[in-house]
Order: sequence, then C-alpha cells, then structure tokens
Amino acid sequence: MTRSLKAILASVVLFASSASSAEESYTLRLAQTWGPNSPVLGETVQHMADMAETMSDGRLLIRIDPSNKHKAPFGIFDLVRNGQYDMGHTASYYYKGSIPNAMYFTTIPFGLIAPEMYAWFYHGEGMELMQKVYEPYGMLSFPGGNTGNQMGGWFREEINSLEDLQGLKMRTPGFAGEVMSELGVAVTNLPPGELYTALERGTVDAVEWVGPALDFQMGFHQIAKYYYSGWQEPGAEVQFLINKKTWEELPKDLQEILRVAMRTAAYDMYIQSTHQSGVAWDRMKEDYPDVTHKVFPPEVIDALRSTTNRLLAEAAEKDPLAKEIIDSQRDYLKQVRQWTNISDKAYLNSVAED
Repeated sequence: MTRSLKAILASVVLFASSASSAEESYTLRLAQTWGPNSPVLGETVQHMADMAETMSDGRLLIRIDPSNKHKAPFGIFDLVRNGQYDMGHTASYYYKGSIPNAMYFTTIPFGLIAPEMYAWFYHGEGMELMQKVYEPYGMLSFPGGNTGNQMGGWFREEINSLEDLQGLKMRTPGFAGEVMSELGVAVTNLPPGELYTALERGTVDAVEWVGPALDFQMGFHQIAKYYYSGWQEPGAEVQFLINKKTWEELPKDLQEILRVAMRTAAYDMYIQSTHQSGVAWDRMKEDYPDVTHKVFPPEVIDALRSTTNRLLAEAAEKDPLAKEIIDSQRDYLKQVRQWTNISDKAYLNSVAED
C-alpha cells in the first residue's frame, strides 16, 4: 500500500470518527501572491478550498484574498507568520532575502524535474527538510503545485553569446536571478501584475515568468519574439503556508482533510499546467508566427551551469542547513535521474520525428 493511499484512507477514517465535533466549524483566511481570477495558480487555491469544504461537510471554510486586496504579493511569508492570515499560497524563492534556505524548495537550476521533485518531497527527505526551515518561524509549508519545466524567458533580442547578457535588464527571481547577475545581467524581481508594462516600456529587456499556460494570457509574445527554453526552473513548486498555531487549533480530522486537499490540488495544478501549456503553445504558433523558439547556446549553458555549481557550493559552505538541503537534492537527483534517463528521456529520443 502506497503512502498516498494510506493518507487518503486515514483521512476517511478520521472523518468518520469526527461526529462528536461535527458541530464546530472553522474559517481560515488565505492570502495569495496571485491576482484575482489568476489562471492555474489562482484556480489551484480555489480548488483546494472547494475540496476542503466538501470533504469536511462545510466544517472547514477557506476565504481567499488575492494580491489586490492585501497589497503584498511578495509579503505572504510575513502575513502568515504574523498571524494576519492563517494560510498563504506563494513561491518560497520570493523570500530568499528573509529565509535564504527556503528558495531550494521551489527549484534549483539544473535540478529535479517535477516528478522527481514530488518524489523527493514525499518519498525522500524533502518534507522533513522543508519543515526544518519553517519551524523556527512558527509555520508549516506544503507543496502547492508545480508548473513543470519553466521556459527561460521572453527576449527582445536574440542571445548568441555571453556578451549578449552583459547589461541585459531581466526579470527573473530566486537562485536563477543570482546566477544571471553573476554573468552581468541586471536582475529585477517584479510582481506578476507589473511584468507586461515593464517589458512594453523597456524597463526590462527580457521577462521570465512561467510557460505558455501562463505566459500567453500575459501577452509577452506581442512585444518580444524570442522565446527561450529553460535551465533555471526544471520543476518549479509553489507552496501552501500555514500558521502553526492555526494548524494546531484544527481537529485532527480537519488537519488530514486539509492535507489531502492541498496535496490533490498541487498535483492537479501540475497536470493542468501541462494541458494548458500545450493548448497555449499551439495557439501561439498559429496566431503569432513571428514568435521564435530558441535554446541558449552551449557557451551560455556551460557558464550558467558552472556559476550555479559555484554559488551552491558557496551557500553550502556558509550554512550547514543549506548544505543539508543541497546535498539531499543532489544525491536524490543522482539516483532518480538514472531512471528518468532510461524511461522518459529514452522514450522521447527514440520516438522523436523530424
């Protein structure tokens, strides 16, 4: 019996034994980084809340505030830590300034792809290490959905060499931003709602957001025609944050219902992102034939990889917990990638058509 099945069965048992507390209901407030009606990301949060309400027979309600209400798209960590909100939905690498070790739980450049990342979380050391990071802040963190392999960004001009990165103004967050900065890129991190305007006005020369599923509705293809494949976020995981005090006040059955709702919504986000990226890319090619898919030249990839390895080594040397997380992901990647290579990669390579 798998852990996933055990978790679901446990939730059913706990739910069935909760009749004595059925009269008591709980309403939690959740702040999300995303704006109102945000596709995929915002839908994931609503899906989670709907499942929690249904499975709890209305005893667990989650009220969602988008970024235009709480006005702090990159402040979710503090909003939940300080108890202004019970929960949050965001990405951990947005808070590397406050808790540097959090960013590794979103993604590491050249690291785990989405299925490997979930395997590390739930069958490796991921969940244990993530809680080790958030425990001192009185919070719990749970995987909150994966976009899959993210694209490398929209560029106004083609990137043919390392020299083309010098002085380039680009929006790219997390560890990738640090890597790009080392190679001469002027890196900035703007909220989602400001990205189109920044690219349109020339405040930035390039924008990295997600992939076709979310990029298409942002309209970047109307401004920048070069669309590069990624290196920086091979399996980007967003997160659900929960104030620990709030969590501990919930009955055990509602904790388990919430846990199952978050885990299910997270996986659904991954498959929804896969579906919608396929639909959006097909439409983009049809309606905007000037959009050109590119991959970064080997010289650039080699520099990005070596810089990533150097910065990871420096972070591990400075912080024992960072080393523990980095080593755990690296060791897991070394083991699981062997299977990915002889299964998914070998399949795609062997059946590829010109």
